[in-house]
Amino acid sequence: MSNSPYIFEATMENFQQKVMEASASTPILVDVWAEWCAPCKQLMPLLEKLADDYQGAFMLAKVNADEQEQLTSSLGVRSLPTVILVKNGQAVDGFNGALPESEIRKVLDKHVEAPKEDPYDKAHRIWEEGDVEGALAILSQMNQEDPENLKVLIDLAQLKAEMGDLETAEQVLESLPPEEKMQHQAKQLAARIKFLRQSAELPPVKDLEMALEQDPKDPNALHQLALHHVLQENNAEAMDLLIRLMQVDSKYKDEVAKTTLIELFDKLGNNNPDVRTYRRKLYTLMH
Repeated sequence: MSNSPYIFEATMENFQQKVMEASASTPILVDVWAEWCAPCKQLMPLLEKLADDYQGAFMLAKVNADEQEQLTSSLGVRSLPTVILVKNGQAVDGFNGALPESEIRKVLDKHVEAPKEDPYDKAHRIWEEGDVEGALAILSQMNQEDPENLKVLIDLAQLKAEMGDLETAEQVLESLPPEEKMQHQAKQLAARIKFLRQSAELPPVKDLEMALEQDPKDPNALHQLALHHVLQENNAEAMDLLIRLMQVDSKYKDEVAKTTLIELFDKLGNNNPDVRTYRRKLYTLMH
């Protein structure tokens, strides 16, 4: 069980008091789950996170279907997970299956008054959910109110890069103080912009894969396919191809394989396990 004050275990004995009666003052989200149910285990952390995010605007009642068979039956549950929103003693909404966080919020926000969300946190949340334009609007407003906030500036540059506006992204990075340009996030973004520029005229992945089938030592195909993988965040695959390129021709295009590897290491950071693995491989090849 979670230690959150907003989450409790519902049983046949306490359901009337802690759910039906308590819902007159606070909406109760009832999650019917089971240990053997994989979607339940996928959904539960999201519900627990939302319960904490909403800071008591609703309570989360967890019903173990195996231990509470009578209660589960009385709720009319036919599949797991089943989520029921109870308000004023009535089931007013709900859903079956594991929904993404954004969809669960939509259900909640029809019936629950959510606490005011920090604008920066909201921008990152909706950014992760795919609403790039919405995130850009929030961060742009924050930048107008506080132009010296470097964290917001770098985020704006990253958003612009994702939207294909590489010139603006580079201008923002160039405007940063020298010491900020050396920070991990700025270096990471600078590397990504460079990869995006290099990828502008890359041949399709299938063509490059076919070229490597015909000649596994084709340096041009190895390099270009590695760039594709970088942009798709397939970092281990990209680094593997670059190591292969160094083994084939370490001097190819002024040692572009080594240069690209180092840029990729900067982009991902030293704590990335793939970086540690391939840094050792690069060291071995160079010595």
